[in-house]
Amino acid sequence: MTAPGRLHLFQAFGVELEYMIVDRDSLQVRPIADELLKAKLGEYGGDFENGMVTWSNELVTHVIELKSTKPEPDLPALSREFAENVKEINQVLESWNAMLLPTAAHPWMDPLTESRLWPHDNNEVYEAYNRIFDCRGHGWSNLQSTHLNLPFYDDEEFARLHAAIRAILPLLPALCASSPILGGQPTGLLDTRLHYYRTNQRAIPSITGKVIPEAVFSKRQYFNTIYERIKADIAPFDSDSILDPIWVNSRGAIPRFDRGSIEIRIMDVQECPSVDLAIQALVIETIRALAQEKFSTTQDQMQLWTENLAALLEEVGRGGPEVPINEPDYLAVFGLGTGATAGQVWEHIHQQLTKQTGKLDTWNSTILALLNKGPLARRILNALAGSSDPDPMTSVYRSLADCLATDRMFSGKI
Repeated sequence: MTAPGRLHLFQAFGVELEYMIVDRDSLQVRPIADELLKAKLGEYGGDFENGMVTWSNELVTHVIELKSTKPEPDLPALSREFAENVKEINQVLESWNAMLLPTAAHPWMDPLTESRLWPHDNNEVYEAYNRIFDCRGHGWSNLQSTHLNLPFYDDEEFARLHAAIRAILPLLPALCASSPILGGQPTGLLDTRLHYYRTNQRAIPSITGKVIPEAVFSKRQYFNTIYERIKADIAPFDSDSILDPIWVNSRGAIPRFDRGSIEIRIMDVQECPSVDLAIQALVIETIRALAQEKFSTTQDQMQLWTENLAALLEEVGRGGPEVPINEPDYLAVFGLGTGATAGQVWEHIHQQLTKQTGKLDTWNSTILALLNKGPLARRILNALAGSSDPDPMTSVYRSLADCLATDRMFSGKI
C-alpha cells in the first residue's frame, strides 16, 4: 500500500547544499560545525531548523549542510532562503573568524591530517564507515555536493523517473563540475570529486556499483537485485549490524521507497545558491520532459546500457562540455540524430525546453551564462591561468567565498 501523503512526480523538490567552513584569512578548514550548530541550539546537536532551510552536520566537522526542511515546489523562494541562510551562518562564524567556502573540494586541504569526524549524536555510524573505509581521504572528508530529491508515488512513477534520471546522469558534470584542484594542483579532471565518489568504497564494490544505477524499474526488483546483494556484502564488515543497505547504497541516484523519492547525488556544489538552483531547475525540467516522453519514449530510455552510461559519465567528469558523444542510441533519447558534445546536448535540451515551457524563465540568464562560459571548474582554471597574483589560488578561492556570501556567479576572472 502506498503511504498517505506521498507526492506525485514533480510536485515538490528537496535540495541539499554542502559547504566548507574555513578561516577568513588563511582559508584553512576549520572543524567547528558542531560549535556553529551549538550556537543556535544551545547544545550539541545535528540539526537546526531555520524555517524553509535546515542546517545539518555531515561526516566531518568542517562541513555544514543546508537542506530544504521539507519538499518545496517554489525553487526561486528556496534559492532566496538558501542565500539568506548563508549570510546568517557567515555572521555566526565571524565569532571564530571563519566563513563558508563553496566548490566541491578544498583546493589544498590535507585530509589525512586535517579530518575530524563528527563526534556527537549518531557518530557510531560514522565510526563504522571510518573503520571499514578510512574516511580521512579526499572522497570522504574533502567533498561537497548538491543533492536533488525528486518524488514518485508508486512503481509506475518510479519506473519513469528512474529511467529518465539514468539517462541524464552522464551529462551532469558538464554543468556542475567544480572540483578541478586537489593538493594545490590541477588534477586533469574537471570533476575530481566524482572520481573519488566512484572509487572511495571499492572495498565493497556493490555499494556504489558503476555509479549509474542498474536498469531496474520496480521496488521488488530493486530490493532483490541491489539491496540484497549489498546486505550480503557488508555483513562481514559490520558485525554490530549498524549499517543499513538502504542508506549505505551509494549509486549516483538512490531510491528511497519508504518516502517515495529518488536522490541524485553526483552534482558538485556551485559558487552560490542561485547558480545551484538554476542548475536544479534545468535538471528537473529535463527529467520532466524525459518522463513525459517529450524527447523519447520511456522504453527507449530503459534500454540504455548501464556500462555505456558509466563510461560516458567518467569521460564527461574528466573533460566536461567539450567531450564528444557519438552513441546514436544515447543522443536519440534527447531527440538528436548526429554526434554532439556534452555541451551541445545541453544547449539543444535548453532550446527545446524554452520552446515547450516557461518554467525556466527565472533561471535563463544564469543557464545561458553556464552554457557559454562552462562549468565552474573551467572558470576556476581560466582564472588561475589568467592571474598575475603571486598567490593566485588563494585569490581565486577568496573570490569564490565572496560569490557565496553575496549570492552571485563567478565570472572566471579575479
